[in-house]
Amino acid sequence: MYSIRASIADELAEIEAAGLTKRERAIDSPQAASVVANGAEVLNFCSNNYLGLADDPRIVEAAKTALDEWGFGMASVRFICGTQTQHLELESRLASFLGQEACILYSSCFDANGGLFETLLDASDAVISDALNHASIIDGIRLSKAKRYRYANRDMAELEAHLQDAQGARRRLIVTDGVFSMDGYLAPLEAICDLAERYDAMVMVDDSHAVGFTGATGAGTPELAGVQHRVDIISGTLGKALGGASGGYIAARAEIVDLLRQRSRPYLFSNALAPSVVAGSLKALDLVEGAGELREQLRRNTEHFRAGMEQAGFELLPGEHPITAVMFHDARLAAEMADAMLEEGVYVTAFSFPVVPRGEARIRVQLSAAHSDADVDRAVAAFAAARERVAGSSAR
Repeated sequence: MYSIRASIADELAEIEAAGLTKRERAIDSPQAASVVANGAEVLNFCSNNYLGLADDPRIVEAAKTALDEWGFGMASVRFICGTQTQHLELESRLASFLGQEACILYSSCFDANGGLFETLLDASDAVISDALNHASIIDGIRLSKAKRYRYANRDMAELEAHLQDAQGARRRLIVTDGVFSMDGYLAPLEAICDLAERYDAMVMVDDSHAVGFTGATGAGTPELAGVQHRVDIISGTLGKALGGASGGYIAARAEIVDLLRQRSRPYLFSNALAPSVVAGSLKALDLVEGAGELREQLRRNTEHFRAGMEQAGFELLPGEHPITAVMFHDARLAAEMADAMLEEGVYVTAFSFPVVPRGEARIRVQLSAAHSDADVDRAVAAFAAARERVAGSSAR
């Protein structure tokens, strides 16, 4: 007789046997450059806390004040009674910061991407997506009835071929991450915009791993590539460089945002962002606008770490983004290295299938402006010590 419980247990056992089980470690402290995990203080090199603002006392104070002034939660979706004036202020500030006409808030960037495509596209349209786009984009596209095309990561020749194939569509939308989160690669946005204009397509960029610290003012990869006013739609998160709490957004032309307010299901049927998150995010924007020194520190930390790891003989994916993929290829080895790193006092996480393709297991290191030079040196030394520890264990 078929047993659902036994079948699921077997599936979990297969995941464990393949070394693919993902375990969560409980942190007993605020998110910061150093955290308390497993009862010990360790350096944190796997957070999206790029500018070190997650525990910034000015943001914490803004959130505390908002609890008194605005309450704990909205208990409503936006169009019923869930819109405070500060929600509108945050949307306006984000649109201005990103160089777009308007902005709409969501409970997460996953929801923002999940609510975009089915609203904007139907069966007469086409969407052309980079193969390494985030899971939220992939799932969002699945909800749409548009014809789907996929091009190899950053392959402009294949993108152009798909644009040619899609010429009969009513609308054509090119979709790309600004930064590919598992690799740290930047999208070739200037070339993408050139093709979009040639084939009368729109461009959408998920810039979650860039906004706040990439570009001259931190406005992200469109600013860095000089194409801010050539990108039609930007999605992103408040949960990374902009304070690290929660929430996402779509910033776009006004008519696109207006349509999303009318028909985007995750927006229409999800509670509005908590008042404290909105207030903290507004303060984070204030800080980001004057964060040139933090952005420079982040750049230096990234260069310092990459140079040290290459000198120590580790295989890194190339790039200049704070996401630094240290490649081990074997899932079990990557997991053992992450465990050994924690014993060495550095918190990192191994990534394996299905988060990355089979055979491309890695530890994704993420630098922060909150890290000191000594922190970076200690992380490199911990990688070297962990390598020796794991090699010795294997030899036994």
